Amino acid sequence: MIGLFNDCFPPVMDGVSVTTQNYAYWLHQRGEDVCVVTPSAKSYTDCTPYPVYRYASIPVPQRKPYRMGFPYIDLPFAKQIHGLPFVLLHAHCPFTSGSLAMHLAHAKHIPLVTTFHSKYRADFERVIPNKLIVELIIKRIVNFYEHADEVWIPQASVEDTLREYGYRGKVEVVDNGNDFAGTYSEAERVMFRKELGAADDTPVFLYVGQHIWEKNLEFLLHAVARLKDLPFQMFFIGTGYAASSLKELSEKLGLSGKVRFQGCITERDELRKYYLAADLFLFPSLYDNAPLVVREAAALHTPSVLIAGSTASAVVRDGVNGFLSENNQEAFAARITQVLQDRLLLGKVSVQASETLARSWEDIAGEVSDRYSSIIKRYRV
Repeated sequence: MIGLFNDCFPPVMDGVSVTTQNYAYWLHQRGEDVCVVTPSAKSYTDCTPYPVYRYASIPVPQRKPYRMGFPYIDLPFAKQIHGLPFVLLHAHCPFTSGSLAMHLAHAKHIPLVTTFHSKYRADFERVIPNKLIVELIIKRIVNFYEHADEVWIPQASVEDTLREYGYRGKVEVVDNGNDFAGTYSEAERVMFRKELGAADDTPVFLYVGQHIWEKNLEFLLHAVARLKDLPFQMFFIGTGYAASSLKELSEKLGLSGKVRFQGCITERDELRKYYLAADLFLFPSLYDNAPLVVREAAALHTPSVLIAGSTASAVVRDGVNGFLSENNQEAFAARITQVLQDRLLLGKVSVQASETLARSWEDIAGEVSDRYSSIIKRYRV
């Protein structure tokens, strides 16, 4: 059995949760014996074709809807998980679930694969004022990856972050997939725009992701506020500790009639409507490593506007499969205006974004399965 370990899983939705979900589903579809190990979710029942093993957890303070797990004190879970016939474990997080995966891998003498997904330093710097403590946590994270049998990253530029943290080992680039790949429909785009109340000539902007300051969302609202003379609509989808403050800022900037906060949308078909309806995906984050949302938008012919030099922008060529801006509000707003004034270029970039950034999870799962088999064989030699 292959075990996929992560600290969040549906109903908690973020990029790593979606990645874990699609790994499990498509590996199962390929006939692999696979399971997911993750914290419990209150009042939630798993309806998956593969088993999900959950351990006791509590809400993470100020990080709703995330949960902090306690697998070592959940005795029924511990007994069950130690009895499973694992042959390889894959940890998508270096914290509780990752620690559990490493413990099990050592106890069972099986390989441990890890993926480095996120820029963790920013998360800790926000809540821990002591720099020394933050550095100690980062060292523990690096130590976790250095003790894995193989470390994966979702795009080549993410290696820079790992090296910055102090990691010196090898890395393997394994792309993220996209469950919207190959599903674009012009007829549905027209239909969904009408459903959202957007006129044919009204630009529609979109942001999908955590509503946290680290995502540069204050920057985004101020940049969009510079477009007041433009008849646009913008949708924010997601939740996070800064959600209410973002709404207040939007009102203060006079954007109440143009910017709408839709909350967390967990149904993928419902989320797809917004990607299809949008003209541009606005994502000025300097925090993200390899955001799935940029690829999801691209799959549905919605190119992104990103900050040049950010890790998130490494897969984008300006004016080819997306758009880049300098890191200031005025330049970001000006880039949006420029793009909207050249509809021919926007149409061309929309198609090229889909062709270059949207690889199916089914395809990724085939590569991952082959990699797992190779690692297991090498480990047994």
